[in-house]
Amino acid sequence: MEKKTLMPRSVIDSKGSMYYDDKSRAWGIIRLRSELLNEFPQLKERTSKFSYQIEYYRTLEEFEKLIKKLKKEKAEFLPVLMWMFKEKEE
Repeated sequence: MEKKTLMPRSVIDSKGSMYYDDKSRAWGIIRLRSELLNEFPQLKERTSKFSYQIEYYRTLEEFEKLIKKLKKEKAEFLPVLMWMFKEKEE
């Protein structure tokens, strides 16, 4: 089965939280905020199956190579940028 990339209708700028999962003993739960679910209504389909791919580039130069490759291949999609932060203890 071929994967179909989900495409947004507009620019998305969303901030959220990660949650600790006791079962895996890691910060492995990322909840998508309503603006993302509204942008991708397909994610509300209970019977559908979704997957994700994460690529992390350690330098800006490596990331720029990816962008150039996407432009050269005339990619029909853009990657989602995600930053992870450690919050200050309260």
